Amino acid sequence: MSNRILLVEDDPINVKFIQTVLVKKGGYEVLVSEEVEEILRLAHESDLAAIIMDVSLSRSSYQGRKVDGIYITQLLKKDERTRHIPVLLATAHAMFGDREKYLELTGAEGYIAKPIHDPGTLIEAVRAVIGV
Repeated sequence: MSNRILLVEDDPINVKFIQTVLVKKGGYEVLVSEEVEEILRLAHESDLAAIIMDVSLSRSSYQGRKVDGIYITQLLKKDERTRHIPVLLATAHAMFGDREKYLELTGAEGYIAKPIHDPGTLIEAVRAVIGV
């Protein structure tokens, strides 16, 4: 089983923290991108164990229009070749009912509220979507 995780995140501080936790505490290899074409290519080619998807990306665009993590997750889940990859949504929009709404809207397997301060919570959430 792969230990490679794709982190889709546009905040450099979050990238550094999440990447450090996953590598040092989880033993994962972490790829990082917020470019939609690259995300889709990596999902097709990289034997990913999971994708951590920031819901509100500020700089991502696809086919000339601005897109967010919800849209990218929907693209991944519609594609036969990538729908099997577990997606953990990460969002600062953690209002009551958001978890269920976002999971239903995207088909993602998991959800974690940001900011993420506890490395253990992050590792648990990743392992839960991977199924280990």
